[in-house]
Amino acid sequence: MRKVAEALATPLVPGDYLDLLDPMRAGADLRGRIVSITAETADSATLTIRPGRGWAGHVPGQYVRIGIDIDGVRHWRAYSLTHGDGTPDDLISITPKAIPDGVVSNHLVHMAQPGTVVMLDQAAGDFTLPEVLPERPLFITAGSGVTPVIGMFRNHLGSLRDVVHVHCAPTESAVMFRDELRGYAAASRLTLHENHDNVAGILSLTSLDELVPDWRERETWVCGPTGLLDAAESHWATAGLADQLHVERFRTSVVEPGEGGTVTFDRASVTVDADGATPILDAGEAAGVLMPSGCRMGICFGCVVTMREGAVRDLRSGEITTTDENSGDVRIQTCVNAAAGPCHLDL
Repeated sequence: MRKVAEALATPLVPGDYLDLLDPMRAGADLRGRIVSITAETADSATLTIRPGRGWAGHVPGQYVRIGIDIDGVRHWRAYSLTHGDGTPDDLISITPKAIPDGVVSNHLVHMAQPGTVVMLDQAAGDFTLPEVLPERPLFITAGSGVTPVIGMFRNHLGSLRDVVHVHCAPTESAVMFRDELRGYAAASRLTLHENHDNVAGILSLTSLDELVPDWRERETWVCGPTGLLDAAESHWATAGLADQLHVERFRTSVVEPGEGGTVTFDRASVTVDADGATPILDAGEAAGVLMPSGCRMGICFGCVVTMREGAVRDLRSGEITTTDENSGDVRIQTCVNAAAGPCHLDL
């Protein structure tokens, strides 16, 4: 009977029809349905999502990969989970911030509608608090880097003591979760220091000696733009305290670019010229090649493809990977590698 049903369903299988009727059924690929969208700032919004029956939960501070179809193309991005344990009906939430030219972030913040079904992966990431909670934690965030930390606060703040939070934003109106953070501070649940760049300038970590005199004695979590993370790693290392620092990177750190080269997508029969600073993922998408992708920051490995021959440079470390027709295929991440000479990909 099953074979007959599958034959009648060709080119789809019965499961495809079941997905149309109940996309979040048990046994289906994990999906979620957007329940509501709430603006946080002019360029950020919280999307509340009801996940399918296969959702396994999360640890506060982790992120989830979201797949959404835009103009017929499925895009995957990673966003920190921001909901608390008390969220009703087992709903989850993310809070994307629209970035210039960000196809997915702008769509989610400004164009997505309740009722939209999105693809989901299980929660992942290790930017989390330990099982034994720290006695005096320090959190330093900037921009949308506050999103994993607000998830920690909503789940753990009642069990934490002597919490200090330093948050940076371009302006006061751009502070995400501003009222909630200030409410925690007003209730003496944490000490909050806001740094508005248009008033105080970009935060210098040397100011921690004044803002948080005991910062050297605190275990610290930092999330934000690459410049902040690089500065924090250097600052803590110089103080001999690197083991007390935890960072979450939303963007890769780019080192000196290579010379670039041609990238040939063999199956698509497309060849493009790519400079040494452009990720192969971006170069392929710009040329109209359907590229697998995920977090776009080298964490989830959703963009891994086979390089048949050629040379690429890892934009995080500068390491060059090479192969040729005699040395065998090599798997590379297109989101963090750029061309370092001609290369051929199995795409």
